Amino acid sequence: MKIVIAQTAGFCMGVRRAVEMVLDATKKYSSPIYTYGPLIHNPQVLEILNEKGIRILEEIPSKGFGTVLIRAHGIPPDKYEQLKEAGFNVIDATCPRVIKVQTIIKNLARKGYASIIVGDRDHAEVIGLLGYAGEKKMVIGSLKQLETIPPFEKAIIVAQTTQNKQFFEEVKAWFKNNRPEYLVFDTICGSTEKRQNEVKRLAQIVDAIIVVGGYTSGNTQRLYEIAKRSGKPSFYVENESQLDLPSLYHAKSIGITAGASTPNWGIRRIFQTLETMPLEKDKPLSKFFFSFLRLLLFSSTYLAIGAGCICYAAAKLQGIQNFIPYSLIAYFYVQSMHIFNNLTGRRADRYNDPDKALFYASNKPILSALASVTGIAGLVLAWFSGFIVFLLFLLMSIIGLLYNIRIMPGGFRGIKSERIKDIPASKTLLVAFAWAIATSFFAPLSVHGHLTLSSIVVFFWSGGLVFSRTAFFDIMDMHGDRMVGKETLPIALGEKLTMKILKIFSVLLAILLIASSWLNIIPGAGYALAICPLFFILLLFSYEKGYIIPGLRLEFLVESLFVATGIITGIWAFFHLG
Repeated sequence: MKIVIAQTAGFCMGVRRAVEMVLDATKKYSSPIYTYGPLIHNPQVLEILNEKGIRILEEIPSKGFGTVLIRAHGIPPDKYEQLKEAGFNVIDATCPRVIKVQTIIKNLARKGYASIIVGDRDHAEVIGLLGYAGEKKMVIGSLKQLETIPPFEKAIIVAQTTQNKQFFEEVKAWFKNNRPEYLVFDTICGSTEKRQNEVKRLAQIVDAIIVVGGYTSGNTQRLYEIAKRSGKPSFYVENESQLDLPSLYHAKSIGITAGASTPNWGIRRIFQTLETMPLEKDKPLSKFFFSFLRLLLFSSTYLAIGAGCICYAAAKLQGIQNFIPYSLIAYFYVQSMHIFNNLTGRRADRYNDPDKALFYASNKPILSALASVTGIAGLVLAWFSGFIVFLLFLLMSIIGLLYNIRIMPGGFRGIKSERIKDIPASKTLLVAFAWAIATSFFAPLSVHGHLTLSSIVVFFWSGGLVFSRTAFFDIMDMHGDRMVGKETLPIALGEKLTMKILKIFSVLLAILLIASSWLNIIPGAGYALAICPLFFILLLFSYEKGYIIPGLRLEFLVESLFVATGIITGIWAFFHLG
């Protein structure tokens, strides 16, 4: 089964900005913190905000205190003033594109123009816009209402930013024929128009369409209306539990789109449910393979195998033949630490990967035992590899175990980070650093008792691969991580800058390997291994273009880059010895 996700599905700029503003407010301002009305039209996001202590203010009291954020849809100006007069600290999270429409209405209303708003009268955005229109105003929600427009001397026509583009074009055509003197402003958000066009294109290439978003979201409702008009089976859901899976069993291709207030993790959960849907009921071998792949990835077994492969490649690049004990140490360390950190830091998985969260919750005793056994096995092997290796392994294990644990009381001497993971970008950097040591340094320290120039080259190559992999997955998990307060690298730097850094960094890794091989710092295998960071760049571009979608298959593909380092090195060693 083929699954296609619309490229602009998910948070629009205005919604992302509003959510980030309210989450940042919890760090900048003391409680209580409110939003005036629901911040956005998505029940899952609103539930998370409620869990974080952010309440919805429905009515403005005569006296109040705390911070109030204006919802993304905007509010009438008199409500804004009432909030200020009541004593609230008011932060305006209105979408900039909505502010633009408010400004058009306000400026021309002062010049005597009537305001005709094409939209839903009861929608929060339209209610806010009406507050800027003065006395002469009207809302048009259907073509029939056009005949009831009073004979305004002069008027403007604007649209709710999430209005149906086709309907607005019909309204504009009517005014051109009947009231050509009125001023028309194209105020539908470009993102809205693009989403609607994408649904039409999706309908031409898929067998069924799933629209994801809150049932009270106007722009999501319009996406569903467009999908239904296409004639293809269409389904409107807020979350994966509402999917009508039996109706999708025979679809060979499914399109997914989502409203502007739907977070990426909401779309991802829909995709993962479809990905694991038992469509191949008559093919037990396929089901077995998929379940086995899921077990390998969720238990970090495949990732640990990748660590062992990198260690093998690193040993060969440093001229060390006896790689087996060091590859095993790397395997045990990675599996132990990743399982422990997944067991103690699963909050974000509730949104980013609920299937994985359920796997860890259901198998906690077995996974805890596996993490303990692999950790002890690695420690024993490290002991027999030398005191320095043992000391490094022990120190790295302690830091890894403390990563998700509160070790510093909040507010102690002005320190805001209570856990290591609270330090911005700590996960990406520490994981890369730990992997680099485990895969690159243990072998030369045990065999030679010191590091060489080739050790430094291999250290940066190994750590660079892991850095890129971790940061890439963090990009896909940004929305869920932001909700639980994780300070990952993409959250600190932004998605676009992080992607740019990863591309440049991957090119530099390839250059490092090629140059080091050319200078005879490492063997000729470096030329072949340069394929891995270059292939990673291809994955990044494919992800940006929507050719590959977050899920088990993408995770397997990325982790396979680590395994590929061992395969490439093994092939080189075979021909080199021959």
